[in-house]
Amino acid sequence: MARITKKNKIALEKIEAGKLYKLNEAAKLVKEISSTKFDSSVDIDIRLGVDPRKANQMVRGVTTLPHGTGKELKVLVLCTPDKEAEALEAGADYVGLDDYVEKIKGGWTDMDVVITMPPVMGKVGPLGRVLGPRGLMPNPKSGTVTMDVANAVREVKKGKIDFKVDKYGIIHTSIGKVSFESQQLVENADEFIRTVLKLKPTSAKGTYMKSVYISSTMSPGIKIDVKSADS
Repeated sequence: MARITKKNKIALEKIEAGKLYKLNEAAKLVKEISSTKFDSSVDIDIRLGVDPRKANQMVRGVTTLPHGTGKELKVLVLCTPDKEAEALEAGADYVGLDDYVEKIKGGWTDMDVVITMPPVMGKVGPLGRVLGPRGLMPNPKSGTVTMDVANAVREVKKGKIDFKVDKYGIIHTSIGKVSFESQQLVENADEFIRTVLKLKPTSAKGTYMKSVYISSTMSPGIKIDVKSADS
């Protein structure tokens, strides 16, 4: 049986058993119960009433959080030489093609997002074995395979995230940092939840959004009132 730490015990005592919290209440509480010495991420977990094994019930999308994630993302752009200058000007951390393709084949993955162009997918495709398991493989659906690489970089830097439901029917992502104002966390969470609601598959039956929790790094989860989140 896992041992509950003293800090987690104190945090659990502040969460009312069985209570469903409104978003604004949970945002304040998650800041209060965070006990790490670093600026913890604030995460949201949404359990959906879908069967991800069925293609017509896969939930995947992108959204831009109003206040970003609070994390400085390292962006790699794999592009043709004529696009390099605009990618750098837009804020990309790494720009190039062949040299980076070889580095990635060698196991290098010191980046958070990879953006590329349709014409070079022939070179990027084989990198799926390295990038795929880490969730870094560019995908047209997430806007990371595009001719407008500069705009793609700017959107990522502003707080654009992509997400998809896992095999257990859960969507997990970060919506900010503990250092954020509680209202910023509320607005980020609200934007994310609204996006997930819009993506409800027509084939999904019964309750779509089964549960919503928010938590910070190493803190217990706070259960959100789904009805208030689904408003």
